[in-house]
Amino acid sequence: MIPDDFPLSWRQVLHAELTADYFQQLAAFVAAERAAHQVFPPADEVWTAFQLTPYEEVRVVILGQDPYHDVGQAHGLCFSVRRGIKPPKSLVNIFSELANDVGCPRPTHGNLEAWARQGVFLLNTLLTVRAHQPLSHRGRGWERFTDCVIRKLSDRPDGLVFVLWGAPAQAKEKLIDPTRHVVIKSAHPSPLSAARGFFGSKPFSRVNAALRRWGKPAIDWRL
Repeated sequence: MIPDDFPLSWRQVLHAELTADYFQQLAAFVAAERAAHQVFPPADEVWTAFQLTPYEEVRVVILGQDPYHDVGQAHGLCFSVRRGIKPPKSLVNIFSELANDVGCPRPTHGNLEAWARQGVFLLNTLLTVRAHQPLSHRGRGWERFTDCVIRKLSDRPDGLVFVLWGAPAQAKEKLIDPTRHVVIKSAHPSPLSAARGFFGSKPFSRVNAALRRWGKPAIDWRL
């Protein structure tokens, strides 16, 4: 059964996945997890990235791994937290690079919905997680689903920019057609790796340079 809140533009593209046996098993697993444990993001926010950025409006893809696993953080967009929630360290580092790269003032909150509404698809490769247990929903089917999402985006005839931070994201590069799309890679913005190649990588200006080359509007990265 296709989730009722799954948006129409993506439903048409991903119908075969949403009706596949593995996806039904995944949905049953997540439901059982929610019955027995606290799971993030809340059920009505799992598809936020898909809802805010329709398939045909995607211009940039930023790929994360799994949702934040502490209370109140995850709301369906990779690296993003709701207003009023302290930005995690990875997001603080993203904002530092943003300021140094394109001169954006440092945001006073960590909500990235404004990027999503401009066509920046903020996708995690896993879309749910058990509270306080990172990667706890790994190997249950999310990877197969989100790999298909990346392939469907790569099938787009117009150029997209894929931003891959860290080794897990870069492992997905094989799903992307390099003849049509631009791939921007660097170290992950986490405190463990940001100083080893994320800082100074200038992803935000590089994204906009690629979009302008294609005659597409640049992203306004201000929040």
